[in-house]
This record gives sequence, structure tokens and C-alpha cells, in this order.
Amino acid sequence: MNPIKHVAIIMDGNGRWGIQNKGSRNFGHRAGLNTVEQTIEETIKQKIKYLTLYTFSTENWKRPKKEISFLFTLLEDFLTKKIENLIKNKIKLKIIGDKKKLSKKLQKLLINSEKKTSHNTSLQINLALNYGSKEEIINAFKKVDKKKKITEKTIEENLYTSGIPNPDLLIRTGNTQRLSNFLLWQLSYTEIFFEKKLWPNFTKNDYKKILNKFRLLKRNFGSI
Repeated sequence: MNPIKHVAIIMDGNGRWGIQNKGSRNFGHRAGLNTVEQTIEETIKQKIKYLTLYTFSTENWKRPKKEISFLFTLLEDFLTKKIENLIKNKIKLKIIGDKKKLSKKLQKLLINSEKKTSHNTSLQINLALNYGSKEEIINAFKKVDKKKKITEKTIEENLYTSGIPNPDLLIRTGNTQRLSNFLLWQLSYTEIFFEKKLWPNFTKNDYKKILNKFRLLKRNFGSI
């Protein structure tokens, strides 16, 4: 059976779910938080060490300002109210992405959350926030010491995910089959599972089924 160290998830479908159920995209974003909490619980139960959640992309700034404001307020509320739970459950929080464009208030909250959870070892949650993979790769090239040769290793050392194993599997909900500028370098040999359900409808059982399917796959990594 294939071991699982790292799961990455594109949590797609919140807005569509909200429109379908209450005529409000924001309602869907709030409902999606319940799925996040359930997924975190199951990830710990499955003894998986890394979980990367695509929270807000560099392209998401194109959305209406009210929706963006609601998303960040939701994140602020979640971190403020749940930080003690993260500490209690020994969860480490790491932000991957460019924090500079975020509000000073949110930047401070994110930095404090990372500090408070830095010694936790049960699960590391990587929040991909204002994240774009192409931008990450370009920045990694720029950061490589000019005295060093550009290799896979020197690039990987300068990615946001430096020191984190590449995802074993990627799950994308929402019945959409694309990567949306997410972890393009890191997903080179990741197994991808596209799920038809919208994110708020994604259950622990759905998650467990995908994990079990992955464990039974034959992975070749270029060989036969």
C-alpha cells in the first residue's frame, strides 16, 4: 500500500453551492469551513503529516471586492477563534504565498498564528494564500544564489514549500478538471483525483474513499 505523507486540495465549488442553496456565494464560503474542519480531523486520524489547502489564488483578486473582503474576514475569524484548537491538536500552520498584498491586520494575525503553532508536530497545514505557482517558480529562480548552479535542488530550496515533501495526491472538488496555477512544480508526480461534488458537500467518507483508492494504486514514477 502506498504511504501518504502529504495531501493537497483545491477546495472548489463554495460559491456555486452558496448560489444553489441560498442565492449567496458568501453563504457557500462559510459552509465550506465546516468541510475544512472535517477534513483536518480526518487527516489527523489518518496520520497524514501535511495538508495543503488552496485558500486564495493570485487570480482571485479579480473577484468582486465584497466577496474578497468576506473571504478575508472569514479567515480572520477562523484563525482568531480556532487558534487554541490548533495548538491543542498539535497542528502547525504555515502560509505559502505572498503575504505582502494582504492587510496589515491579516499579515500580523498570520505571522502570530505561525509562531504560536511552530513547534506542533501532529499535522502541518499549509494555507496557500495569495498563491500563484508560476509566480512562485519565477521567484525561486531569482532567489538562487548566483554562485550556485541552477538545478532541481536549488530551485526546490527556494520554493515556498522548501523542506516539505511533494504532495502524494491532489484532490480537486467542484467537477472541474484543471490545476488553476496550483503547485505546478510540486505536482509533477502527484496522483490527481477530480471529485464531482462541490466542496461543502464533500464528506469524510468521500475523503477516505479517495485515500483508500490512492493507497492501492501502482505508482511507476517513469519506470514500468
